Amino acid sequence: MLKHLFTLILSALLLIAAPTRADVLTIPSLEWPPYSGKNLPDQGASVAVVRAAVQVMGHELKVEFYPWSRTVYLVKNDAKYAGYFPEYRYETDDLVFSDPIGSGPLGFVENVNRPIEWSTLDDLASHTIGVVRGYVNTPELDALIANGSLKSSDVTSDTQNLQKVGRERIPLAVVDANVLDYLKENDPALSPVKANLQMNKKLLVDKKLYIAFANNDVGQKWRNIVNQGLKKIDVEQIMKERLGE
Repeated sequence: MLKHLFTLILSALLLIAAPTRADVLTIPSLEWPPYSGKNLPDQGASVAVVRAAVQVMGHELKVEFYPWSRTVYLVKNDAKYAGYFPEYRYETDDLVFSDPIGSGPLGFVENVNRPIEWSTLDDLASHTIGVVRGYVNTPELDALIANGSLKSSDVTSDTQNLQKVGRERIPLAVVDANVLDYLKENDPALSPVKANLQMNKKLLVDKKLYIAFANNDVGQKWRNIVNQGLKKIDVEQIMKERLGE
């Protein structure tokens, strides 16, 4: 009897002491330095935040890098992926969003020789605005472009838009200010035009960044895990350190 009781107690103690099994969150992202990138330190500022949040909860993060349209497609069509990031929050039934994983100043890049004054987006009706295909910008800007009130020209990367602005092919393009600074310093394709590029003095918004999770049981499970982890880390400090602020 005592031997049986000892065995039960020992088994219970082993269960209590056994570590929680670590799960792996596999998530796609894009080359969007300084926020995300395969060859960046810590794979970028946003990746560093998400990895810290996942690790503090006892799990692991694996990030795979794809073009943006592919990144979004994978989460909606491949059960291997619970979500994608960094993303701006928008209205959708297909996705659920994490708590913020940081923020970035979103505005327009312009040519230094042709600065543009504007108060409301309606003031830009005579200009063609460069956007990146598949990117969410701001609800107001995207709505005005969608209904034809504003003219747009879409490309597949920020670099392409910056080249067009630098060569005065378009007057404005939507870009994150940190992305602009990084690309001007690190993208050889911009060497001929980088001196011509500056942020317009009026920002659209300091835009919060999120993980967009699939709106299913797995996505919601990982959103809850990440949100708990975000409460245990200093998101702002991690972002500042990785962005060199």
